[in-house]
Amino acid sequence: MDDTEMEAMSLSGDSSLGEAVSGRGQSGSYEEEEMFYIPERRPSLDLGPAPMDTSHWYFVEQASPPALSYCSMTSEDSATNVENIESPSTSVQLNRADSFSSCYSLDSDDCEKRKPKVKSKEDTASEISDTPELMEDPNDSGHPSVTVEFTFKAICSTLDKLSRGEMKSFKMMLWRRYPQSFSFSPQSMDMVDLVDRLLECYSRKVCLQITITLLEALGKKKLVDYLENSCIRNEVRHDLVEILKKKYGEVAEFGEKRPFDDAFCKLLIPSTCDNGPIIEHEVLNIPKLDSNREEGKMLTTGDILSAKRMERSNMKLMLVTGAAGSGKTVAVRRLVLDWIEKRGHEHVTFMFPLMFRELKQYESTQVSLWGIVNDLYPSTKKLRHSDFRAEDCKIMYIFDGLDEYTDKLDFRNTELISEHTDVSSLNILVVNLLRERLLYRGLFIITSRPQTRRCIPWDTHYDEIDVRGFCDPEREEYFRKRFKDPAQADEVIAYINSCKTLRIMCHLPLFCTLVADEHLCLFKKEGTHGAKLTRSITYIYTKLLLTLIGEHREIRAPHQSHEKEREFLMKLGKLAFTMLEQGQFKITKSDWKEHGIDTEEAVTNTGLCMLYITKPFVLYQEKVLSFIHPTMQEYLAALYAFLSFRNQGKERVRSAPKKQSKGNPEIPQGDGAVQNRSGSKHAAQGRQTGHFPAFPLWNDSQDQPGAPPPILQLHFKVANSR
Repeated sequence: MDDTEMEAMSLSGDSSLGEAVSGRGQSGSYEEEEMFYIPERRPSLDLGPAPMDTSHWYFVEQASPPALSYCSMTSEDSATNVENIESPSTSVQLNRADSFSSCYSLDSDDCEKRKPKVKSKEDTASEISDTPELMEDPNDSGHPSVTVEFTFKAICSTLDKLSRGEMKSFKMMLWRRYPQSFSFSPQSMDMVDLVDRLLECYSRKVCLQITITLLEALGKKKLVDYLENSCIRNEVRHDLVEILKKKYGEVAEFGEKRPFDDAFCKLLIPSTCDNGPIIEHEVLNIPKLDSNREEGKMLTTGDILSAKRMERSNMKLMLVTGAAGSGKTVAVRRLVLDWIEKRGHEHVTFMFPLMFRELKQYESTQVSLWGIVNDLYPSTKKLRHSDFRAEDCKIMYIFDGLDEYTDKLDFRNTELISEHTDVSSLNILVVNLLRERLLYRGLFIITSRPQTRRCIPWDTHYDEIDVRGFCDPEREEYFRKRFKDPAQADEVIAYINSCKTLRIMCHLPLFCTLVADEHLCLFKKEGTHGAKLTRSITYIYTKLLLTLIGEHREIRAPHQSHEKEREFLMKLGKLAFTMLEQGQFKITKSDWKEHGIDTEEAVTNTGLCMLYITKPFVLYQEKVLSFIHPTMQEYLAALYAFLSFRNQGKERVRSAPKKQSKGNPEIPQGDGAVQNRSGSKHAAQGRQTGHFPAFPLWNDSQDQPGAPPPILQLHFKVANSR
């Protein structure tokens, strides 16, 4: 009987050949006796007339160590030994329905080839229903926020919440449903290796899909929601970061946009408040103005409501104050960019900078905080309402420029709201925000000029820090970053250091910006080597005043008449002149009431003064005003004298008293002169009548003894310029 006839008999269903092969038939011929010595083999599977279906075959690598080899079945002892031997560690792989059969016939020509065991129809149907089809659109690249790092952390943090038994079931289901991903059982793999193996075999999107599918099969609905919510938050954060990069990543200086890191310098931020103005002076020796004498710790923007600070204190509201031009908005920009680049505030999930200048558009409408955030940052519409109340989702709101909000705040009769979805007016939102009634789980940072401290209710728990501007090294660093040409930077720095008054005033970033803009114009017009830097610092002070007044007109009081503005400046100048004659630099409450000075107008609107609190006695506090710097007081006093003489023909300069003022022996009296920075002497003689105090502002080398101070020669147009 040849091979063709044997194959035909097998396909026809005749079992005589099978019986002969197994040795169970009667021996009747020589051929049958020959076949008796062939070992037992598995009967051929009846696949039916249909062709073999190989769509559900799974190819698994051969187990290591190899399975126990099958011995010759000629000996009954051998067969018994095989049955009694304990199955090896690889028996799981051998007995799996989708593994290859290890039963080979020794007379088979293809005994070295693997023959997959075909599953029954019932097994195939059940496995198809258990194993979901992984659909992935090749054209869909997914959201750019779904990176390998995020996918790995999201899956690991989710699986870490499973118990040991649940994790074992998860691995078993993963191995049974996706066996092509593993060459051995994943039960021995730890979580890191397991997730890493998934990322090697599948795309990031499919890995998340597999994890969600298996968690649903385990009935872990909360973990499914946790993983899906993590993906949504990651997408929102990515889109929010892109918006903030465009908004805060660049600064416009002199018509050019530059990266913020190329222009930013470290700010002086002490941990104490009520520090008062910087009183360093070129000529006078001014004692500290009864302000806070405690030496605070130097902070950075990364220390504001940081994770360590939150552990020590439950304060969730931080008030950042500072004089006009001290760098509060710059500090906010630095804080936001550090969060974007993951250099600080990593415990914060979302950060929403909201400038009061932008919030003014909602003054005449009914709106909720949720609506404002969605309007300014559209990507936040994907967030769930529960994210605003979740412990694991820290949201920081930065309200920049509270001093620009001019509406009256009533903390007694205002409606209380606590939900971010409550619709009300902007005034009610601000009141509840300052009373810590709105979003009690959120973190809030408010920047403002010192006067708006009155807007914080006494029963609100908040912390306060003060922004003081630049330190000495940062002044030079700013100009080196601002000027691309090192020769220009060196020339400007030398010019600043040659005048102590300029060097002192450059602690204000705004003043540094004005000096840099002026010299950039000069270098652009005359060249680096041909430019002659101006020696009059009065001009820079005038630019500073015009900048502050222009901001006041544009933002805080656009409808205020020029007459009221001029009248207020004259009152403030008269007060500065009177105090300077008395050698006084602290404005008490009686002083500003006597001269009819509105503290809010002086501190908040114009930015020429600053407010701080002194504690002269135990359990007693006193609000005190001062000018942002003593030289600004001198400038306003000289401006008042000049405008009085020019507009009214009145001479405010009188002979100085022969007796020196208390506490200020450095103020020259009579016909005394002051040694200026260049070594020349200037006569302090005024026009016709007495003698002016020798203000450092007037120490210009072009002046001649007996001539009017340069401020009297200034053509000031503050009342007529827009």
